[in-house]
Amino acid sequence: MTATTITAPVTGSGRVPALAGLRQTFTMAWRSLVAVKHNPLELVDYSITPIMFVFLFTYVLGGQMAGSPEAYLKYALPGIIVQNTLFMTMYTAMALNTDLTKGVFDRLRSLPIARSAPLIGRITADLAKHVWALLLMIGLGLLLGFRVTGGFGGFLLGTLLVVVFAAAVSWSAVLIGMLAGDAEKVQAFAFTLIFPITFTSSAFVVVDTMPGWLQAWSDVNPVTHLSDAFRGLLLGGAVAEPVLWSLVWAAGIALVFYPVAMRAYRAKV
Repeated sequence: MTATTITAPVTGSGRVPALAGLRQTFTMAWRSLVAVKHNPLELVDYSITPIMFVFLFTYVLGGQMAGSPEAYLKYALPGIIVQNTLFMTMYTAMALNTDLTKGVFDRLRSLPIARSAPLIGRITADLAKHVWALLLMIGLGLLLGFRVTGGFGGFLLGTLLVVVFAAAVSWSAVLIGMLAGDAEKVQAFAFTLIFPITFTSSAFVVVDTMPGWLQAWSDVNPVTHLSDAFRGLLLGGAVAEPVLWSLVWAAGIALVFYPVAMRAYRAKV
């Protein structure tokens, strides 16, 4: 009689070599990107909505805020891009929450992949979508008269800064996605949080026009620092202080939310 050895299948809870985990992460990122082909409505969020923001802010508010749409576009476009980027980080929360509630993670858990691959892959894919929306808005701005006077280097550094900040904020989105009961609650929380932060910053108006008590908040608002830094890099100007503070805020947000978000993720997955 011959003994038969049965080998248990490797599941996602096992340890995966770093190189294999990296490859799996990019596979998950690609899965998220090609999903747009099967869900064209995502193009509305990542393409039509940014275009709508640029047109509305430029031509509805431009004459009142700066005397002409062209003059206002020069000031507001960097802030519009920052606001759109922050809103888009909440799509990460909504997508993770949807995958969680529909059992996608239950199926992925049975695969021999790193547990973090679906999560990091999702964030990576969403950061690529951030870059797409940013380039789309910059391209539209150029057609409407905006000029990147800070040079190509300033544009690259500004784009990198916005992406780094979005990556940090994505960890707060992960936590929200893990804790929210459904995607509608994620969306409601996003609007409640992001709207006040962006509209009490220098994204759309000069801080000096605000009441004194609101200026005090705006001066420390991370959206103010990021908007000023991005604007300065695109147009050319003093950017050392806002860039530094943007990086400090990004590091602080990541340090606070990354461990909590990963703990919530591991508890769910």
